[in-house]
Amino acid sequence: MAKKFNFIVKVYYEDTDAGGVVYYANYLKFLERARSEAIYSLGYTNSSIHKKFGVLLIVKSCNIDYKKPARFEDTLEITSEVISFTKTSILMKQVIFKDSEIISKAEIHLVSVDKNGKPSKIPEDLKKKLEN
Repeated sequence: MAKKFNFIVKVYYEDTDAGGVVYYANYLKFLERARSEAIYSLGYTNSSIHKKFGVLLIVKSCNIDYKKPARFEDTLEITSEVISFTKTSILMKQVIFKDSEIISKAEIHLVSVDKNGKPSKIPEDLKKKLEN
């Protein structure tokens, strides 16, 4: 079973539109922060993965479903977990909660690429840490 990661983010004025509602594209930023924090919690950084293994994890695609809005000064919790792996990619599920209620769900397809942008095997150590 894959490890589940949690991340808390506070909604600031800069994240919202004129009506005080989080601008839709900013949810992608929140999800990116949550994935980065998941990597950090494993003892890596995106830079150290590139330096040590010669790969970058990039977003190939994302599918996001907005259920309810988040607003200025809300505190959101984001859970991130791996759904599946291939040799070169990771499929993640990320869920955004406000007061324990799901307000958004996303599936993010990440690909491990080399310095030339070609798919490359996911480092085994990283895969093991994401799984346990």
